[in-house]
Parts: sequence; C-alpha cells; structure tokens
Amino acid sequence: MREYRTEELAEAAGIPVRTLRFYRERKLLPPPRREGRIAWYDDQHLARLRTIAALLERGHTLGGIAELTAAFEHGRDVGQLGELLGIGWSEETPVRLTPEALADYFEGEVTPENLAASLDLGYLATDGEEIVHVSRRLLDVSSALVGEGVPLAAVLETARRVREHADALAALFTELISTHLTADTETGTGTAEDPVTRLRPLAKSVVEAELTMAMDRLHQSRTPAPQTPSS
Repeated sequence: MREYRTEELAEAAGIPVRTLRFYRERKLLPPPRREGRIAWYDDQHLARLRTIAALLERGHTLGGIAELTAAFEHGRDVGQLGELLGIGWSEETPVRLTPEALADYFEGEVTPENLAASLDLGYLATDGEEIVHVSRRLLDVSSALVGEGVPLAAVLETARRVREHADALAALFTELISTHLTADTETGTGTAEDPVTRLRPLAKSVVEAELTMAMDRLHQSRTPAPQTPSS
C-alpha cells in the first residue's frame, strides 16, 4: 500500500491542501500515521477522499457525509446506507467486502483507475478497511461479465452510459405517473402511499420487456440470413 505526505495526498485526490485539512478536522478522514511531525496517509485515505468527492457531486452535504462516516464507524448496519444517503434501495442489497474479496471478484482488474471510476459512479464507498458495494445484483453481474472476458473498464464505462439512459427513463415514468395520478388514499398505517413508488414495478416490467425485444431485434439484424441452396 502506497503512503502519501499531506501535499501528495491532496494532489492525488485533486483537492487543495487546506480542503484536506478541513476534512480531517471534520473527522471525515481517519487519522494519519504519525512519524515525528510528518503525517503519512495511504490508499484508504485516498479512496475515502474520492468517495467524499463522488457524494458531493451527487448533491450530498458535508454534514450528511459526516453522519454517514460516523454511522459506519459506530457499526451501523450497511443496509441503512440508503437511508443516510436519501436513496430508496428497497430492492438492492449493499455488500461489505474486504479489499481482498473485491480483488477475488475481479481478478487482475482492480486497478486504481477502475476503483476511481467505481467510486465516481457511486458503486463503491469505503468504511475503514472495508469496501461497501451498493448492490449485490450489480456486483454479481459485473463480476460475471469480467469472468466472460469483458474488461472491467469497459463494464464501468457502459454502466456510466446506462446510468444516463436509466435517469431519463426514470424521469419519463415519474412524469407520466405524477401527471395522471394523485397520491393514494391513506393506508392502514395512516399514511398515503406514493403512486410513483407503488407503480414502480410496472415501469420496471416495461423497461425489461422493451430491452429484451430491442436486443432480439438487434441480434436478428446482425445475423446473416440462411443461404438457400442453389438449383
């Protein structure tokens, strides 16, 4: 594991030294290793800084990120990560991994560049010496593609492009439902169920069906027609 002086870590993370010191004062970073008056940081600190940058880019505040960090350090269950980040992961199961376990999933593909891309996508976050992947399904699918011979860098780039289309589809269905349906009547719990949440499985079914048919059409268009025997 590489070690960095303060200035080197700030440069690797693409932030000013004063920002790094501010994060350390806010306890967003674990303490560095001290050697006399020199503070030494490592790759885990760099990964944490990239996690912070990714969360800030997604609109989270430093206060919210500090709450998330404190929750992890006090042993809160990883399943509450979505609640802390304001993301409804009702169908996704986050996974805790050691760096060694992550390397086993993507043998030979866990490079600093791929880690940075995963952090930027929000797929990975760091928690001390452990790594948190946001979705068991995405982790398994990515690992299966890499196992078939697709480079992890290509998988992550495709995931970035899929994210753009998924955001557009989510906006399309949310607008459709919100425009034509009002909030449902109160349930037995005394709260009204959001129609977007209730009808999300229907949107999911439409997207899955359309994607399957689109891949069938594309495959057929690329498959040469059978040759008829000459007379």
